[in-house]
Amino acid sequence: MADKRDYYEVLGVSKSATEDDIKRAYRKLAKQYHPDINKEPGAADKFKEVNEAYEVLSDPQKRQNYDQFGFAGMDGMNGMGGFGNFSGAGFDDLGDIFSSFFGGGFGSSSRSSRSSTSPRRGEDKYMRMNVSFMDACFGKTETINLTVDETCDACKGSGAATPSDISTCDTCHGSGRVLTQQRTAFGVFQSQSVCPDCRGTGKKIRKACPNCSGNGYVRKRVSVDLKIPAGINSGQQLRVSGKGERGANGGPNGDLYIEINVLAHEKFERDGKDIFLDIPVSTVDATLGTTIDIPTIHGDVSMKIPAGTQDGARLRLRGKGTADVRGGRQGDQICTVRIQVDTNLTARERELYKELQKLQNKPEKESVWDKFKKQFS
Repeated sequence: MADKRDYYEVLGVSKSATEDDIKRAYRKLAKQYHPDINKEPGAADKFKEVNEAYEVLSDPQKRQNYDQFGFAGMDGMNGMGGFGNFSGAGFDDLGDIFSSFFGGGFGSSSRSSRSSTSPRRGEDKYMRMNVSFMDACFGKTETINLTVDETCDACKGSGAATPSDISTCDTCHGSGRVLTQQRTAFGVFQSQSVCPDCRGTGKKIRKACPNCSGNGYVRKRVSVDLKIPAGINSGQQLRVSGKGERGANGGPNGDLYIEINVLAHEKFERDGKDIFLDIPVSTVDATLGTTIDIPTIHGDVSMKIPAGTQDGARLRLRGKGTADVRGGRQGDQICTVRIQVDTNLTARERELYKELQKLQNKPEKESVWDKFKKQFS
């Protein structure tokens, strides 16, 4: 017993470790040192050591005896004969580990017992589509061309010329999987794999369908009308049913998901269902007020610029945004005022501005600059 390592040290856990902590540590180390995976010298001994430690620490009674008496408390107890003698809990966990190595077959699980010949739905496919700014605002129907695998109409996916040409595979007896045994120094291990004769279908076809050459499906180039709803946003997806990867053993195709990417507009910006536009306004119009025609995605709309409008002011045109893709209220257009200073004045304009400047600089009138300076007094 002198050369044995402490079981907690072997598994790398503390003496206060929970059952889950011990199980996690064991599974990790068992995978690391399993001799069918790890061919390094000493791996088999490590594997035996890990299993021995787990067999004791996973059993509440054995763990209590070990904690109280150490290795002396293990004398005469079952399950301490080395690698070939596992407790029930250890065996179940080892079966899960072997399933990850050999595809199932050591012990039993719902995954390994599930028939590979049952119909399986195909995987979903994903693609990305660019949509123009205006098409996203108003919606449209886009025709897209796709290459898809569809069930053969002639054989209904069986791959046989006639139903009488289908028989059960003699190798796997219809299961689609075969069992193989591997003899090692630590015993005989059993694993499952796909039947090489029927390729997992469980069937043998004497005469292949001439339409699909026995594949059970035909590859087609199809056109699909995709409806893009008004108000769609970047990142949203549209589903095209049955245009994903083909199913197996007569299962249906997966679906195709198309992620929308709305392209930017040169002038308009969009946030949800609201449209944003910067509009230039002259200093005179901003001071005195005016009415101007504003571009919107729906066409020009007259909008009043109130007298005394400041730079950065936001004016709202209700209902001039895009539709709500969920069917709610139409969005608005938000116009942000950008005051434009004229740098190309005529002689008459310059004369009028100078006259205005004199009026603003009269001693009895507080100018804009005077108001600003007062804040520092």
